[in-house]
Amino acid sequence: MTVAFSGEDPYRRSPFAGADICAEAGLTLPASAPRPLFEHDRWDFTDVIGLPVQMSMVNRRFVFTTIAEPRWRLLAKEQIVAMLAPRHDAVALLPRGYRTPLHLNTAKARLDELTRFLAWLTERQITSLAVVTDTDCENYLAHRRYLLDDNGHVVGERSPATRRAAAQIVVDLINHRELFTSDRVTATLRPWGGAAPSAIAEMPSGTGQNKTQPLDDTVLRPLLSAATYLVEVIAPHAITLARQVADANRKWSIRHGAHTPTGRLPLAEFLRLLAGYKRRGEPLPMLPEHWVRRRITQGWSPQDPLVAISLGVLARQAGFTQFMTDWLPHLRPRVEATLNLVGAQRQFARDAALVGRADTGDQVTWTVPLDREQAVAVVGIVRTAAITLLAALSGMRSSELMELQVGCCRPPERHGPDLVRYRLASRVVKGQRLGGVADEWVVIEPVYRAVQLIERLHDNPEPGALLLGRFAFDVRSTWLRNWVNGPTGQRLGLASIPETAVSLRALRRTLAIELAYRPGGMLAAKWHLKHIAVATTEGYVSKPGGAQAELLTEVNKHEADRNLELVWTEFRNYQQGIMPAGPGARELTEFFAHVDGELFDPAAPKTQASDREILDLLTKRAHTLHLGTANYCWFTDPSRALCLKLAGTPHADRPLAGMCDSARCPQATHHQHHRPVWAEHAQQTKTFLGSLGTTRRTDKARLQADYDRALRVIDAIDAAAATDLPQDHA
Repeated sequence: MTVAFSGEDPYRRSPFAGADICAEAGLTLPASAPRPLFEHDRWDFTDVIGLPVQMSMVNRRFVFTTIAEPRWRLLAKEQIVAMLAPRHDAVALLPRGYRTPLHLNTAKARLDELTRFLAWLTERQITSLAVVTDTDCENYLAHRRYLLDDNGHVVGERSPATRRAAAQIVVDLINHRELFTSDRVTATLRPWGGAAPSAIAEMPSGTGQNKTQPLDDTVLRPLLSAATYLVEVIAPHAITLARQVADANRKWSIRHGAHTPTGRLPLAEFLRLLAGYKRRGEPLPMLPEHWVRRRITQGWSPQDPLVAISLGVLARQAGFTQFMTDWLPHLRPRVEATLNLVGAQRQFARDAALVGRADTGDQVTWTVPLDREQAVAVVGIVRTAAITLLAALSGMRSSELMELQVGCCRPPERHGPDLVRYRLASRVVKGQRLGGVADEWVVIEPVYRAVQLIERLHDNPEPGALLLGRFAFDVRSTWLRNWVNGPTGQRLGLASIPETAVSLRALRRTLAIELAYRPGGMLAAKWHLKHIAVATTEGYVSKPGGAQAELLTEVNKHEADRNLELVWTEFRNYQQGIMPAGPGARELTEFFAHVDGELFDPAAPKTQASDREILDLLTKRAHTLHLGTANYCWFTDPSRALCLKLAGTPHADRPLAGMCDSARCPQATHHQHHRPVWAEHAQQTKTFLGSLGTTRRTDKARLQADYDRALRVIDAIDAAAATDLPQDHA
């Protein structure tokens, strides 16, 4: 179907003709950078100042040549300018035009979707937007909604975001129709009854729609254990290895070093080189395995003693750029003779130091000898381990990690013995103006050390250089997992990591949930969660409204959900006859009885029956709940809190978990899932009692009282339960 454009003036000049796109959009370019003009078919924004590091190179280049029809190519350019420069005179007059500039990332996504739509129209022989109907728009949405196999059968459905993008393109063509000079949709086009793109795409609305799942503990624990081992045990050796690789690159790489090309046979130079190897007893360098396989494919015999020898490295050590093939017959006898004397080995980490295995502590060499590619890979693995700790224990977004620069570690602030505050300087780009906003994160010491390690492993650690740059963490985490699960990681005693995808979003969400649900889970065995919680809170207090405050807000949201869920569970236990124990049990039971009476009081004018109404009654009590390691603290009255009395701070607004004595505090309760903690404590105390000699009467009396208290708590928990539990604390 071919229909000519039916606009009022098909030959009118575009209002953006000759425009400097960056000038119109308010984007700053270096003076020497080429400036994209409206007539160009390729707009390159690569050098725009202030673009986030996270933004990929492909998203910085807008290519219009993929739109074959020249009229539609002009339309696409006008559409994109309208999005980037909504204050332009031609755009500001549009009643439904944009009023706020879109980010380049968003504009690029719109261009890609518009290109798809125009290509889809072309496939259906539609060559003018003037004939596009509501049905065509609905068909395109259906085309983008479903995934088809090779036979055209539906095998899945795309995300609501994809559907919204498809609907948004049509809506943009309608809203900007008066702007277009080469083609436009009709004024009567009104697909989906004029609904908003989000409604058309059935986008979920409201809060609580975070679909990023936290990492399971079976994945998180071995991942962080491996990362910790690499950062604390292997990193010092990896730093030395990185220096050795850099030094070898300067001396012996094909692009560097003091070597020159030559065509003559360098017999004298090779004789001196081989004599040095014999004198030092140094093994000859070996090739990487894939180069050995390549030689065999090219005709070398697998039994050739020189098939695995790096002749190129030998040539450069002798002072020449490369080893010429016609040298081999003349040099083979000398090289083979040297090989028979000193052997061959990979170049790096030949005398690796001993380290303790992660599982048993037995001494093993930290690595086997490595060729250059393997050495570079090991350094990269250690760098990935440091990035993993940085991301998992700080909660920084990927964009904030990529904005880190060399020198981002602020000097530690010392506020007393063992009271040190560590800060990282970064930039927040999400939701901010171009260039972002400077921000600082308060972190714990392991994160600070991980960043310092990354700086030491940096190829060019000049102040202001990007520390990490743009990186794909999912790829890096896969490399780390394969290395840990491979021969090297297993030789070091590292626990295998399940083959589950790990993303930076998942690490951030896991941290938020672990902080909110502490002490029910452990982010890592080595770090107590309260240290991370303190750092997160300090970051909020230090810079309110910063990115760390947003993380704390997410934590608080999870914490509120957790408290309500726990109170709901205990209320259901109460209804089933499973009662709480502890000094505060009576008060909590009376509260549950009151709620239960509100629900089923026959004299009440209305029966509260739904779960929502029950939760409303429990919400106020949930706000007072604080988790202890072996108890619940119902902080309803600060004046009654034993921990605050002991600390001399009766007016504090939060309990002091470190001073909790839940066996005596009137606001503490014990529940069935606390029983294993008390049982383990009782067993350990009993073991210590048995190991004390007769002369240590004071220690024995103290431990005996502690043991008796644990038994009383266990007995009280058992007595409050509706079912009999095994007495395993004796």
